[in-house]
Amino acid sequence: MSSLLAPEIPAPGFSFELGQRNNFLIKKGFKPPKAVKTGTTIAGVVYKDGVVLGGDTRATDDTIVADKNCSKIHYLAENIYCCGAGTAADTEMTTQMISSQLELHRLNTGRMVPVCTANVLIKQLLFRYQGHIGAALVLGGCDLDGPHLYCIYPHGSTDTHMYTTMGSGSLAAMSVFESRWKPNMEEEEAKELVADAIRAGVFNDLASGSNVDLCVIRKGSVDYLRPYDVANVKGERSISYRYKRGTTAILNKTIHPIIIEEEIIRRLPEETMDTSS
Repeated sequence: MSSLLAPEIPAPGFSFELGQRNNFLIKKGFKPPKAVKTGTTIAGVVYKDGVVLGGDTRATDDTIVADKNCSKIHYLAENIYCCGAGTAADTEMTTQMISSQLELHRLNTGRMVPVCTANVLIKQLLFRYQGHIGAALVLGGCDLDGPHLYCIYPHGSTDTHMYTTMGSGSLAAMSVFESRWKPNMEEEEAKELVADAIRAGVFNDLASGSNVDLCVIRKGSVDYLRPYDVANVKGERSISYRYKRGTTAILNKTIHPIIIEEEIIRRLPEETMDTSS
């Protein structure tokens, strides 16, 4: 017997109730959600005096490279930038909407916008749509409390890191960070580390490619380096592929005559023809 104070303990083992429910919904015509591949490599690290954000520039549509020079580092405020992975339209519009809200916040308060404010606004927006906005973000910036780096997931959950990556090339990029990141790095060392992490994603992930963009955010200044490096340089042909006629032997030859049927052009009535000549 179960009661409100002591509910019945479920039986041990795996429950197939949700599987039966899902099959029932599919038979009724319900289409289950599909996993979406992000197709990006974005990364960020906190160094001695600020934050370095990085991203590749390839935008894909399934197996098609739609854009070779896509900007994935978005402006939010003078001291805050954000890298986007996922659906390009979602990341673009999400960052534009949050940037507008941050500017209104700055005008109302007359103060520098804290990075945590941008983090809260973004996570509240994404949680409201329960993951249907395909925006996985790496948020970085500097405020009065120093440098900050956040990892924001499409469902609205966030993490605070000293270094982080997102996108389909994130595993390759994270391997670079895990082996080489250290506290209190110098700026040039941090820039090269982020660039190498993005290059790892470019060369190990088919959906990442082209150039490496960096954004260095310090207290009082920002450097947006686009492009910082051209990682994937297109190769040039070293020989000519033109061959002389007769190089390939012809095994057999068949001639098919082409018959062209000409239409009979109707003459215009004489009264409509120009007789001035």
